[in-house]
Amino acid sequence: MTLLENPAELAEIAKIATAAAREAGAFLMTGHRTNVTIEHKSSRTDLVTKFDRESEACLKTALAKTGVAVVGEETGGAPAPRMFFVDPLDGTTNYAHGHPWFSVSIGLVENGEPVFGVVHAPALGITWTGGVGIPAMRNDVPAHVSGIGALGDACLATGFPSDRHTNPALANFTEFLHMKARVQAIRRCGSAALDMCLVADGTYEGYWELVHPWDMAGGAAIVRAAGGNVTSLDGSPMRFARNHVLATNGKLHEALVRELADAQKKL
Repeated sequence: MTLLENPAELAEIAKIATAAAREAGAFLMTGHRTNVTIEHKSSRTDLVTKFDRESEACLKTALAKTGVAVVGEETGGAPAPRMFFVDPLDGTTNYAHGHPWFSVSIGLVENGEPVFGVVHAPALGITWTGGVGIPAMRNDVPAHVSGIGALGDACLATGFPSDRHTNPALANFTEFLHMKARVQAIRRCGSAALDMCLVADGTYEGYWELVHPWDMAGGAAIVRAAGGNVTSLDGSPMRFARNHVLATNGKLHEALVRELADAQKKL
């Protein structure tokens, strides 16, 4: 039986995941704005700290009681038909520099589809949740996508990959400049999970980026629960293996797909 056929089980797993995210967030706050030791993974801009690793260990322990497989950013894991994608510290660079814009993200995925997400921003004191049959919420307040339908009135968000210095074709600079000339504003805050939640919450009309599954799984479930649309950049169904995502309020989705395609032609 799938979780969609068993809402009581889904609700129980969601409760455990939400508590786990808040517990990991509380741990992260013990290191925030301290002299965090920074390590580098694939490049000078791809950072990791002991708090990323220990937060992930905390999440895996807490989520083990659900019996659901866990795939984390730092320690990986074996994919399964039902699994959690976990980012124990989304926004490591922000965190390492004392910036408050970071989060813990948990996305529950079944048969390739996000069914529940929780994104907890401990320094901001905000938790977003939502999923299939579970209303999107910001703390105790319902979250809804915005009603803006004109591209020129839109506030968007995006980000840039850690290998942007060595892989210009995937750096997102061309797309950024193309979109910047066509919308009201673009923000780049450094946490994909939070950017997606702000689409769900009506702050942004859209968000696009090249990201990993653990960055987008939780936010994707929340955006959809809030009435938005989540696909791959070309408008095709979102597939975690493709490592890119477009999340919108739905009203601007087709326009953003077209504009991003036009930007790609400039490469």
